[in-house]
Amino acid sequence: MDNQPRDSLVTYTNIIYALHALSVLIGVTSPVTVVGSFVFGLPSIIAVILNYVRRGDVRGTFLESHFRWQIRTFWWGALLSLAVWLVSIPLMLVLVGFATLPIGIALVGIWIAYRVIRGWLNLRDGRPMYA
Repeated sequence: MDNQPRDSLVTYTNIIYALHALSVLIGVTSPVTVVGSFVFGLPSIIAVILNYVRRGDVRGTFLESHFRWQIRTFWWGALLSLAVWLVSIPLMLVLVGFATLPIGIALVGIWIAYRVIRGWLNLRDGRPMYA
């Protein structure tokens, strides 16, 4: 991964992080949760589509790790939120699920926000993820 990416691809990656951050901000400042806004919100859906569209262009650069980080954050966020729902729904029969659902969704939201912030800071510093 020694290839230096074009400046336009760094800008493109910043835009993707900005779209993900917008989803997190919408989730924090509205009745929608961070997870709901991130997984089902238009900004993050557009961002992950943009990742897949230009994935080949960043191959061999440090941006490849950022694209992988962004894509995994989206899909793991969706999977983790589904897992929280699947565990919490049956537990609602014994009332525990009414606590596990909001707590679990909040924890997944914090994890998503952390990944967006950490990734964007690494991009700003010109560092790959996972290094």
